[in-house]
Amino acid sequence: MKQEVRFTFKIVKRVVDVVFSLAALIFLLPVLILIGVWVKLDSPGPVLYISERMGKAGRPFPLFKFRTMYHHSQPVRAANGAYLVLEDDPRVTRIGRVLRVGLDELPQLVNVLLGQISLIGPRADPPEAAAYYTSQEQKRLTIQPGITGLAQVNGRTKISLAQRRLYDLAYVEHASPSLDACIFLLTLFELLPFLAHGGSRAQNYLIRTSQRLAALV
Repeated sequence: MKQEVRFTFKIVKRVVDVVFSLAALIFLLPVLILIGVWVKLDSPGPVLYISERMGKAGRPFPLFKFRTMYHHSQPVRAANGAYLVLEDDPRVTRIGRVLRVGLDELPQLVNVLLGQISLIGPRADPPEAAAYYTSQEQKRLTIQPGITGLAQVNGRTKISLAQRRLYDLAYVEHASPSLDACIFLLTLFELLPFLAHGGSRAQNYLIRTSQRLAALV
């Protein structure tokens, strides 16, 4: 992407981030309040889980999520320092199992509005995981992280960490409005399963298109 085109893309991307996140926060306010009350009633502890993550240029920031684990649960980390949540993890609350399909990420719209992350980009890692980055993986820190990204719509937790890193780096190298549009639409399929049942062909087409735009096929 040429420098002037990339600059325009960044400006447009930021405008979309601000407009969409602000509109979504206003529109979803009743839902956010309802989820917050449900989290509070489900188990003792704060409504939000705040975690330090690495942003663009390695600047740390507090990432907001709805709490999905019992308060004071001890973190489990993979060998590379990333947080590890197992299937049927006993630390996850009853509502947490419902929210972890992506609804727990909704408070991150505030992070988007504050300019700490974008709607679309590589997932923000904790400092402990960033410390294990290879020289190639350091490229992840050259752009803003995102709520959803190429890895999340191509398998999410069902793919290996190495594959997720590959998708993240592919996005860094080939970010474009078309790729962002594919990721956004695929994220809707993830959040609204009834769309996937009725539009599997469209979903498969978008997956293939996203991989082609990211030069993965």
